[in-house]
Amino acid sequence: MSSFGFAQNADLTVSVSDLKNNTGSLTAELYNTKEKFLKTPYKIASSPIKSNTASVTFTGIPKGEYTVLVYHDINKNGKLDKYIIGMPKEPVACSNNAKGFMGPPKYDDAKFTVTADSKINIIMTKAH
Repeated sequence: MSSFGFAQNADLTVSVSDLKNNTGSLTAELYNTKEKFLKTPYKIASSPIKSNTASVTFTGIPKGEYTVLVYHDINKNGKLDKYIIGMPKEPVACSNNAKGFMGPPKYDDAKFTVTADSKINIIMTKAH
């Protein structure tokens, strides 16, 4: 019979490449449920941009299923600027480089599992 200790939490590093410039900052939103995806982030982190790349680390997160949305906060106002119709004005991307068709990506295309310290890479897409 095996004994189970407390599950260890993990660190998740999100690296983003192909940013258009080094203006502003990169913000990453971590989601831990399908219901909250693109609505209520579980955690948010920001990072300066250097050489058109940036990376953030979420520390001590429980093992499980997640999605990440990243955006290039060019004007550093702390939010993803959108047009009236809801389309993003600033460059945005999702985990697994998931893309939406006529709207945001689907949760199932962007989800991944964290079982230990992990690193994911996201390539920034251009603003619409």
